[in-house]
Amino acid sequence: MKPLIKVLALMLLCTLSVAAGYAQKVKGMVKDTTGRAVPYATVNLKKSTGNAIVAYTITDSRGSFALQVPAGTAADSLSIEVRCLGYKSAAKNVVSFDVPVDFTLAVQLNRLQEVVIKNSRPILRVNGDTLSYKLSEFANPQDRTIGDVLKKLPGISVAANGTISYNNKPISALFIGGDNLLDDKYGIATNTIPQGAVNNVQVIQNSQPIKVLQNKVMSEDVALNLTFKKGAKLHLIGMESVGAGLPGNYDVNLNAMMFKDSYKAINYLAGNNTGYNVQQDMVSHAQPTENAAPQALLSLGTVNTPQLAENRYLFDQSGILNINNLVNLKNNVQLRMNAYYVHDTQKQDYSQQTTIFLPGDTVKYNETQHNRSIPNIFHTQFTLNINRANYYLSDALLIDQKNTANYSELKTNSSTVNQALKDNMLNFSNEFNMIRSLKSNNIIQAYSYMSHSAEPENMVIGPGYNASVFNNNVPYARLVQTVNIPSWYTNNYFAFRIPRNLFTQSYRTGFSVQSQTLASRLNVVQNNGSTNVQLDSALNHVNWTRKKLYGQADFDLPGTVLKANLSLPLALQQISYSDNFYALNKSLTHLYFSPQFRAKYQVSAENYLNFSYSYQKQVGGIENVYPGYILTNYRTLYANNADLTEQHIQQAGGGFSYRKALTLFFWSVGAFYSHTGANNITSSVITNNLQKGIVLPYSNSTDSWTVNGAISKYSFALRTTFSGGISWQSSRSVQLQNNALLPFSTISETVNASAATKVSNAVNFSYNVLFMQTVSRSRVEASVYRVDQVVQKASVNYDPVDAVQLNLSGEHYFTWQKGNPDLKYFFADASVKFRVSPWKTDFELRTLNFLNVKTYNALYLSANTLMASSYSLPGRIILIKVLFNL
Repeated sequence: MKPLIKVLALMLLCTLSVAAGYAQKVKGMVKDTTGRAVPYATVNLKKSTGNAIVAYTITDSRGSFALQVPAGTAADSLSIEVRCLGYKSAAKNVVSFDVPVDFTLAVQLNRLQEVVIKNSRPILRVNGDTLSYKLSEFANPQDRTIGDVLKKLPGISVAANGTISYNNKPISALFIGGDNLLDDKYGIATNTIPQGAVNNVQVIQNSQPIKVLQNKVMSEDVALNLTFKKGAKLHLIGMESVGAGLPGNYDVNLNAMMFKDSYKAINYLAGNNTGYNVQQDMVSHAQPTENAAPQALLSLGTVNTPQLAENRYLFDQSGILNINNLVNLKNNVQLRMNAYYVHDTQKQDYSQQTTIFLPGDTVKYNETQHNRSIPNIFHTQFTLNINRANYYLSDALLIDQKNTANYSELKTNSSTVNQALKDNMLNFSNEFNMIRSLKSNNIIQAYSYMSHSAEPENMVIGPGYNASVFNNNVPYARLVQTVNIPSWYTNNYFAFRIPRNLFTQSYRTGFSVQSQTLASRLNVVQNNGSTNVQLDSALNHVNWTRKKLYGQADFDLPGTVLKANLSLPLALQQISYSDNFYALNKSLTHLYFSPQFRAKYQVSAENYLNFSYSYQKQVGGIENVYPGYILTNYRTLYANNADLTEQHIQQAGGGFSYRKALTLFFWSVGAFYSHTGANNITSSVITNNLQKGIVLPYSNSTDSWTVNGAISKYSFALRTTFSGGISWQSSRSVQLQNNALLPFSTISETVNASAATKVSNAVNFSYNVLFMQTVSRSRVEASVYRVDQVVQKASVNYDPVDAVQLNLSGEHYFTWQKGNPDLKYFFADASVKFRVSPWKTDFELRTLNFLNVKTYNALYLSANTLMASSYSLPGRIILIKVLFNL
């Protein structure tokens, strides 16, 4: 034992001697000319005379270094030299050991011997919960934006409305270089950012962007993050295009983007009349919340949206100015502004035959409409965000204004009328959220939300529409329906979280208040100019207040193998509403318990099972209690004659997600069940010229079952991404029409398959097929209604030389319904693009719908209602475009 003690004492003495011999240090930082740290640079400490190396080290990830100096060495006898590949070497004399020696290195291009590594297998890199796709390995020369490439990535799909999903799960956010520049309106990024600027697309599973909550609460969210090439991060970039064509078409897009770590921006000015809806980029992909403002109640008609790509049927003259800027300050402080202004003029011409199959009767409506809509939309949002490991703060101020003028020429069942609808919406809200980690590692949270909204609607129909119903068979000038629901809402809570090694406890208490007034009036303007209320039962002035005091306990298990969340919310809710004209004065107080449970079990490193269950009791809003009739559209009168709607909703679902990143293979399956029980039902009285709906106090329930699956595989041998999906949904519901109780069963099935391949560097093509079937059965009669549709899309790209790109694409639609003629349509587009390298400019000749299809017919089935619609299309468009990059 004694020899061992002597050895240890000797080692300690040597260590202390060495430390004493190096009692002095020289410290410093190494950065480049942009201010970024230069890691792993070689730092040599030399004698000023003779260049003898005294000590050396390398800089750390932050560019810092520290060198030990032998005791007794004078500072002015030393110099420091820094070398790093890609930078010019630099040297400085040491003045004092107390003064840091910092370096700024200039970039130097070093020509190395060329080494070529060939690998035809795209690689998906995996690092924990993050998957990384190298975008260039899936992109083609014809792909202009990242949205074009995302559709080809195995495991990722993009829906027609722009919603992005990973392995059949919609993403929660799209981050730009790690920053949330766009919130839920990520279509701005996918449709504007050039694919050549993006280096990687990262999929972040179990995403938790709030640092304070990471590894403390369960998250099943999936987010995407775009990383950028070095050149794209240093300079202003833009993808500009100017086009003109026949018949009288234009298409302009001017943008400027910056993706620095300290500053990010996507700003653009765009306009067109070629069918591209500029409002499409502004679509919110977030789930609706309790904070949502009331929806508009009035409309000009009942037309369905054609199941076509929007640019096939949209007549528009649109323009947009969109500004998105984000600044990262010191200490993780972030400022952001998002604003846009849209002006548009949209036209739509259609005819529709609606057939309603009733027991012993069939009702038909024939209508033809020429619609024109002129929206002016302004949106602005200012956001302050601080996101640190122990502190989070967010404050968002939002203002929305939308003024829309709608006009319609209507012919229905041989009656011709004109309609005008003015809809002026103004909303503002402020959302504050603060989360702080205490010294005890516990977490506190304070949240406050406040909003106000108003949307006065004014609809005019005339002359003399349905005089037998609205004016005792006396000719008159017009009907005027007005509605407005000004609303105040606030929600505030305080939360306390207790993180532990295995799980986190969270407790929340708060209150919310909603105050609304629904005022409506249906007036008849006579030919002499006098005005009177159409009926005493066509007036409303409902005052509504909803107060809620709630508490909630959450238990999170944020493990690596098993993640789970149990939520136990309890709410005491008081609702009162009144309308003195109808002697309506009601108040109800209820205690609601709405438990929810979610679990995710990691079967292996890449595969997991998930399960969820929830029970909640939902209570309707002011839109469910107004007793007077409102003419919601020219053929529908609607009112309520029942207590407030109460729904008991049970939902359960589960699924399995499989991933094998090495072979780029993904698949998932899921099943979902929902049961909704309500205390009332809508009774409809359907005649040949009008529908009246009134809510009656009879119990009603709806059941729905859904099964879906998705699969995606990249074939290395064929250089092709194969994808497919299937969805089956069955629902049972009951309708009360013309005093007959009609239970219906509806089954919807969709199957899709696609392939995107690179035949060679010069040739690539894609193909997609979608089959949809809707079957509706009456459980009283033996009637069965069924509609089938098959949609095929294909595209071929060919680059005969580097400066020339050719494209040919087509879409085929086939619809079949027993008793109706088959519907077949084929659309085709073509383009040729020439690159003028000295000018860094492309010239493109594009023909849209060159077969000049000008009419599209479609069938829509819902319960016992079949609609046959015919739409006018813009026809052939020829454009010449000039495209260039900043």
